[in-house]
Amino acid sequence: MSDAKKMWAMAMTALVFAALFICIGLTATNYGYFLSRRVPKVLAMVLAGIAVAQSSLVFQTITHNRILTPSIMGFDSLYVLTQTLLVAVFGGFSFFLINTYINFAIAVTVMVGFSLLLFGFYFGKEGRNLIVLLLIGLILGQVFSSTASFFTMLMDPNEFLVVQSKMFASFNNIKIELVYLCLPLLLVASFLLYRMHRTLDVFWLDKDNAISLGVDVQKTTRKALILSAVLIAMSTALIGPVMFFGLLVTNLTRELFRVYEHRILLMGCSLMSICTLLVGQWVVENLFKFDTTLSVVVNFAGGLYFLWMLLKNRVV
Repeated sequence: MSDAKKMWAMAMTALVFAALFICIGLTATNYGYFLSRRVPKVLAMVLAGIAVAQSSLVFQTITHNRILTPSIMGFDSLYVLTQTLLVAVFGGFSFFLINTYINFAIAVTVMVGFSLLLFGFYFGKEGRNLIVLLLIGLILGQVFSSTASFFTMLMDPNEFLVVQSKMFASFNNIKIELVYLCLPLLLVASFLLYRMHRTLDVFWLDKDNAISLGVDVQKTTRKALILSAVLIAMSTALIGPVMFFGLLVTNLTRELFRVYEHRILLMGCSLMSICTLLVGQWVVENLFKFDTTLSVVVNFAGGLYFLWMLLKNRVV
């Protein structure tokens, strides 16, 4: 099957399950209410899926490693720590938590600011290895996670429930206002990444080959990492952290398409991610009857896939 047919098949699958989410149960009397709830929910899954997929794919290209995702840099842990500190300092019903826009702006600003500081440290001196940056991100992620756990131990149980709701990805309590705010941000970031697809194709050959072919490696790395940080910050603030989702969809996309062109991989990875979220959430709601959450299923499947890649030496 050609790559174009694979993409069309995934696109049709996504449309079918999106239609199932939106249309089942609609009547002439309830369509107004249900459409106002279901359409933003489906749109949130589409936006989050594209953001996680593209940020993970580009991050793997820059680091030349198929088991790394932006989560390794500590973004998920930083998001949880930010929400924990807001509850611990201002309370569970403070303005900074109740106001959707303010909470979203704080979360995105903190995560993007963290990425700029981290990347500024990395690009501040010549000759620093990218592995050093990844190790620093990994260590800081553990520090953020431990600090958040410490503060949750000191909290009132009612305030802990507020923090707990932020610790796991959820598509059932989507803030409708954020969906329409994230849409233009995603379009701009995705457009900028797509414009880089030829450079990313060369970059995948390795740093030395990219330099010999005229690629400004430092500039490309900085731009790609910052765009990845913006996308993952937006996705995490919108739906919450999903640790292994990016790892799962990017590697499945590479196995399915078997190409190096990022113009195909970016589109294919986005469609794979959307299909995974729509199909998975539909199964959770209709077959499991909300007995579990999609983030639990994704992390379980992604964790097994991660171990399988390591055991089979499929990391390239």
